[in-house]
Amino acid sequence: MNIHNDKILILDFGSQVTQLIARRVREFNVYCEIHSYDVSDEFIREFAPKGIILSGGPNSVYEQDTPSVSPMIFELNVPIFGICYGMQTIAKQLGGEVASSGKREFGYAEIHGLESPLFAGLSDGIGDNGNFLQVWMSHGDKVVRLPAGFEVIAQTESCPIAAMYHPQRNIYAVQFHPEVTHTKQGTRMLEHFVRNVCHCAPTWTMPSYADEAIANIRQKVGSDQVILALSGGVDSSVAGVLIHKAIGEQLICIFVDTGLLRLNEADQVMQNYAENLDLNIIKVDAKDEFYLALAGVSEPEQKRKIIGKLFVDIFQREAAKLSNAKWLAQGTIYPDVIESAGSKTNKAHNIKSHHNVGGLPESLNLQLLEPLRELFKDEVRSLGVSLGIAPKLIYRHPFPGPGLGVRILGEIKPEYVTLLQHADNIFIEELYANDLYHKVAQAFVVFLPVKTVGVMGDGRTYDYAVSLRAVETSDFMTANVANLPFEFITKVANRIINEVKGVNRVVYDISGKPPATIEWE
Repeated sequence: MNIHNDKILILDFGSQVTQLIARRVREFNVYCEIHSYDVSDEFIREFAPKGIILSGGPNSVYEQDTPSVSPMIFELNVPIFGICYGMQTIAKQLGGEVASSGKREFGYAEIHGLESPLFAGLSDGIGDNGNFLQVWMSHGDKVVRLPAGFEVIAQTESCPIAAMYHPQRNIYAVQFHPEVTHTKQGTRMLEHFVRNVCHCAPTWTMPSYADEAIANIRQKVGSDQVILALSGGVDSSVAGVLIHKAIGEQLICIFVDTGLLRLNEADQVMQNYAENLDLNIIKVDAKDEFYLALAGVSEPEQKRKIIGKLFVDIFQREAAKLSNAKWLAQGTIYPDVIESAGSKTNKAHNIKSHHNVGGLPESLNLQLLEPLRELFKDEVRSLGVSLGIAPKLIYRHPFPGPGLGVRILGEIKPEYVTLLQHADNIFIEELYANDLYHKVAQAFVVFLPVKTVGVMGDGRTYDYAVSLRAVETSDFMTANVANLPFEFITKVANRIINEVKGVNRVVYDISGKPPATIEWE
């Protein structure tokens, strides 16, 4: 869809943080895409990048069948920036030498000898060797001999060639990771490359994207009918409003109430989207079907599969009634696209699987419409605001696909759902009331299927326990417990115990990720 001329191509060698490179570039309002390192020469020429970034990766360049980039990119006469493994493959392919460091270097390092446009005006301090920058290293190999025409532009005590540069060919390469927040000036280094070296104009903005997307949807869909599974989450909401602005009543949304949503959420979805945003929504009350299917099931993975399959079956059943529908719209976003491609090509070392609701069925025989597939989550939120969706809806904390099904430990019973909905609502209410909601990345309550002894008034109680969970994170790959005020936590606990009949104990989860995960199941 993108019509901008100023684009950056990121070639991925399997780094776990390649997405961060793309997110940084997008923050400069410059369009970029991630593709596998072995994408065809024809694709690269058609993409016509103004610059190319080579990511890090888990391999060693001197291993057998090690990945390498097409030699053609060095003949395109566009700037190139190699990061970690990207630096090593540049060195090896252009005649330099890479060898094992003897031991893995992981963590902070100080680079000095900063002589290139990449580091212009950047400094974290002045040491014995002049200005230095604090960077994040993560490598077991290093360049030990430069290719012809390159010069050293940064070094550390243990890495004499921490960065290199070919002035005539505009090729830059660094042994550290500028894309991670641990490299303090890393974002500015990438900005120097994108703006000052590649001369990319900041034309990638959400209002311009919305105009392009609306025109594209109209052209693609014509007079056809489109159906969308509306969950009330950010992605499906923005997709629904965007498509509605393009084709109006031709869009039909199907909202499945699984009975595993937050308190009053089903009613709020209908009010916010049908009444306020004028979307055409078919609501399906499927609570009893989900409760029946989940009865007696306590194993987390089995619960997720049951919820995902039943959601798809119900959606398919309802969609089949719409005989005029030709398109299936989905709120697929760019990280989904990247992760799907990664799982197929196996470039990255797999760390975890996700617990999202299963994908919608191909057996619907509908053409796929994915208007958000080029966007990261923060861009989706920005687009939603530009489309007029209330910020309170757009900036809500993430909610898992299986809903409260993964926040009720063990078997799911309707009375457990009710207890959890009310306890969770109190927690969220208090976060808003105390101006803490947007200071944490995610907050929720977990229902624990254990009873404990308590005392209320003069009587003994034997009721359930719940846990508060709140985390701080920038990428959800790692997370720290949110340092909420003790007085706030005790206030929330007191409200839950006093107002939610059946709960007599509240605990606060202080585990980080890792070793724990953010969700409990």
